[in-house]
Amino acid sequence: MDAILIKEMSSKDLVEMKTLFRSVFSSPPWNEDWSDEQQLEEYLKDLTEVRGSLLFGLYEAEQLIGISIGKIKHWYGGTEYYIEELCIRNDYQGKGYGKAFFTLIEGKIKERGLHVIYLMTDRNQPAYEFYQKIGFRELPELTSFFKELP
Repeated sequence: MDAILIKEMSSKDLVEMKTLFRSVFSSPPWNEDWSDEQQLEEYLKDLTEVRGSLLFGLYEAEQLIGISIGKIKHWYGGTEYYIEELCIRNDYQGKGYGKAFFTLIEGKIKERGLHVIYLMTDRNQPAYEFYQKIGFRELPELTSFFKELP
Protein backbone atom coordinates (compact mmCIF):
# COMPACT_ATOMS: atom_id res chain seq x y z
CA MET A 1 0.00 0.00 0.00
CA ASP A 2 1.52 3.28 -1.12
CA ALA A 3 1.11 6.52 0.80
CA ILE A 4 -2.53 7.38 1.25
CA LEU A 5 -4.11 10.65 2.28
CA ILE A 6 -7.53 11.61 3.58
CA LYS A 7 -9.05 14.92 2.50
CA GLU A 8 -12.27 16.57 3.49
CA MET A 9 -14.44 17.00 0.42
CA SER A 10 -17.41 19.19 -0.43
CA SER A 11 -20.19 19.34 -2.98
CA LYS A 12 -17.63 21.03 -5.25
CA ASP A 13 -16.08 17.58 -5.68
CA LEU A 14 -19.34 16.12 -7.03
CA VAL A 15 -17.96 15.12 -10.45
CA GLU A 16 -15.11 13.15 -8.90
CA MET A 17 -17.46 11.53 -6.39
CA LYS A 18 -19.98 10.59 -9.11
CA THR A 19 -17.35 8.83 -11.17
CA LEU A 20 -16.12 6.70 -8.28
CA PHE A 21 -19.59 6.05 -6.87
CA ARG A 22 -20.96 4.88 -10.23
CA SER A 23 -17.99 2.63 -10.97
CA VAL A 24 -18.22 0.88 -7.58
CA PHE A 25 -21.96 0.50 -7.14
CA SER A 26 -22.66 -0.43 -10.77
CA SER A 27 -20.30 -3.40 -10.34
CA PRO A 28 -20.79 -6.68 -8.46
CA PRO A 29 -21.93 -7.40 -5.85
CA TRP A 30 -24.25 -4.35 -5.90
CA ASN A 31 -25.03 -4.20 -9.62
CA GLU A 32 -27.05 -1.00 -9.22
CA ASP A 33 -28.11 0.81 -12.38
CA TRP A 34 -26.70 4.33 -12.04
CA SER A 35 -26.80 5.04 -15.77
CA ASP A 36 -29.28 7.91 -15.30
CA GLU A 37 -26.82 10.81 -14.91
CA GLN A 38 -29.45 13.20 -13.51
CA GLN A 39 -30.71 10.68 -10.93
CA LEU A 40 -27.17 10.00 -9.72
CA GLU A 41 -26.37 13.70 -9.48
CA GLU A 42 -29.57 14.44 -7.54
CA TYR A 43 -28.93 11.52 -5.19
CA LEU A 44 -25.43 12.70 -4.38
CA LYS A 45 -26.63 16.29 -3.97
CA ASP A 46 -29.25 15.00 -1.51
CA LEU A 47 -26.39 13.60 0.57
CA THR A 48 -23.75 16.31 0.12
CA GLU A 49 -25.69 19.56 0.17
CA VAL A 50 -27.23 19.25 3.63
CA ARG A 51 -26.57 20.90 6.94
CA GLY A 52 -23.75 19.10 8.71
CA SER A 53 -22.52 17.13 5.71
CA LEU A 54 -19.11 15.60 6.32
CA LEU A 55 -17.44 14.09 3.28
CA PHE A 56 -14.07 12.40 3.13
CA GLY A 57 -11.99 11.25 0.19
CA LEU A 58 -9.21 8.70 0.32
CA TYR A 59 -6.42 9.47 -2.13
CA GLU A 60 -3.40 7.59 -3.35
CA ALA A 61 -1.04 9.38 -5.73
CA GLU A 62 -3.62 12.17 -6.05
CA GLN A 63 -6.25 9.73 -7.33
CA LEU A 64 -9.55 9.38 -5.49
CA ILE A 65 -9.84 5.75 -4.41
CA GLY A 66 -12.46 6.00 -1.65
CA ILE A 67 -15.29 8.19 -0.43
CA SER A 68 -17.27 8.48 2.75
CA ILE A 69 -20.45 10.51 2.37
CA GLY A 70 -22.08 11.34 5.65
CA LYS A 71 -23.22 13.98 8.06
CA ILE A 72 -22.83 15.06 11.62
CA LYS A 73 -25.99 14.01 13.42
CA HIS A 74 -27.00 15.38 16.80
CA TRP A 75 -28.70 12.78 18.92
CA TYR A 76 -29.79 12.57 22.55
CA GLY A 77 -26.85 10.30 23.34
CA GLY A 78 -24.29 12.57 21.70
CA THR A 79 -23.14 13.74 18.33
CA GLU A 80 -22.21 11.11 15.77
CA TYR A 81 -20.91 10.69 12.25
CA TYR A 82 -23.69 9.06 10.23
CA ILE A 83 -22.31 7.52 7.04
CA GLU A 84 -24.82 7.30 4.21
CA GLU A 85 -22.47 5.91 1.54
CA LEU A 86 -18.95 4.55 1.64
CA CYS A 87 -16.93 2.89 -1.09
CA ILE A 88 -13.44 1.95 -2.14
CA ARG A 89 -12.47 1.73 -5.81
CA ASN A 90 -12.96 -1.84 -7.07
CA ASP A 91 -9.29 -2.55 -7.80
CA TYR A 92 -8.33 -1.42 -4.26
CA GLN A 93 -10.88 -3.56 -2.39
CA GLY A 94 -9.63 -6.43 -0.25
CA LYS A 95 -6.17 -4.89 0.14
CA GLY A 96 -6.52 -3.06 3.46
CA TYR A 97 -7.53 0.34 2.07
CA GLY A 98 -11.00 0.24 3.62
CA LYS A 99 -9.60 -0.49 7.06
CA ALA A 100 -6.98 2.24 6.64
CA PHE A 101 -9.67 4.68 5.47
CA PHE A 102 -11.72 4.02 8.61
CA THR A 103 -8.67 4.55 10.81
CA LEU A 104 -8.16 7.95 9.16
CA ILE A 105 -11.87 8.81 9.41
CA GLU A 106 -11.86 7.94 13.11
CA GLY A 107 -8.96 10.30 13.69
CA LYS A 108 -10.73 13.13 11.84
CA ILE A 109 -14.02 12.77 13.67
CA LYS A 110 -12.30 12.49 17.07
CA GLU A 111 -10.69 15.87 16.31
CA ARG A 112 -14.26 17.21 16.04
CA GLY A 113 -15.24 15.70 19.37
CA LEU A 114 -17.31 12.88 17.85
CA HIS A 115 -17.03 9.39 19.27
CA VAL A 116 -19.57 7.32 17.33
CA ILE A 117 -19.82 6.23 13.70
CA TYR A 118 -23.19 4.94 12.59
CA LEU A 119 -23.93 3.26 9.26
CA MET A 120 -26.23 0.70 7.68
CA THR A 121 -25.57 -2.07 5.18
CA ASP A 122 -27.26 -5.17 3.80
CA ARG A 123 -26.58 -8.39 5.66
CA ASN A 124 -26.04 -10.25 2.39
CA GLN A 125 -23.26 -7.96 1.09
CA PRO A 126 -19.51 -8.38 1.71
CA ALA A 127 -19.50 -5.01 3.49
CA TYR A 128 -21.46 -6.61 6.37
CA GLU A 129 -18.58 -8.88 7.35
CA PHE A 130 -16.02 -6.16 6.66
CA TYR A 131 -17.67 -3.78 9.15
CA GLN A 132 -17.84 -6.51 11.78
CA LYS A 133 -14.18 -7.36 11.20
CA ILE A 134 -13.06 -3.76 11.85
CA GLY A 135 -15.01 -3.43 15.10
CA PHE A 136 -18.55 -2.34 14.23
CA ARG A 137 -21.34 -3.97 16.21
CA GLU A 138 -24.78 -4.75 14.87
CA LEU A 139 -27.76 -3.16 16.61
CA PRO A 140 -30.19 -6.11 16.77
CA GLU A 141 -32.97 -3.99 18.25
CA LEU A 142 -33.19 -1.88 15.06
CA THR A 143 -34.79 -2.80 11.78
CA SER A 144 -35.63 -1.06 8.55
CA PHE A 145 -39.07 -0.73 7.01
CA PHE A 146 -40.31 0.32 3.61
CA LYS A 147 -43.66 0.52 1.90
CA GLU A 148 -44.18 0.56 -1.84
CA LEU A 149 -47.11 2.65 -2.97
CA PRO A 150 -49.33 1.34 -5.78
